[in-house]
Amino acid sequence: MVAERADDGGKAAVAAAEAAAPPGGETVRVDSWIWSVRLVKTRSQGAAACKGGHVRVNGERVKPAHSLRVGDEVRLVHEGRERIVKVKRLIRKRVGAPVAVECYADNSPPPPPREAVAPAGVRDRGAGRPTKRDRREMDRLRGVAAPPHPSPGTGGRAEGR
Repeated sequence: MVAERADDGGKAAVAAAEAAAPPGGETVRVDSWIWSVRLVKTRSQGAAACKGGHVRVNGERVKPAHSLRVGDEVRLVHEGRERIVKVKRLIRKRVGAPVAVECYADNSPPPPPREAVAPAGVRDRGAGRPTKRDRREMDRLRGVAAPPHPSPGTGGRAEGR
């Protein structure tokens, strides 16, 4: 019973991908395709990545209107990570994630491990307003440069007044 549902889900995914495919073996714009298969969140992000030189097809930088074909290798640098995918199926419309995964073969290197550091400057709830000392320590942990201290004897006022 469960295998039948999984099989139906696979058939539905293939049907959805075929419905989103261009008619008659046409080509698809690269910015539209990387958006359709969910490599970027918006099509304008895909176009901006192409214009900025962050998208390469078969090793060459491409413009957003470059035509993709089945078998092309697409390299995308997005959010500090390089994605390397091989086009298996062309689609024009954005589809769900399970369907989108079937449209490309992902040859990307594994993502770098996330740093397990405690968030800087987190205070206990109800601890009240931070003191000047607490605030300076939080700034130091965040890496924010401290403002210059007033010179002694001026009472915090600028000299010459």
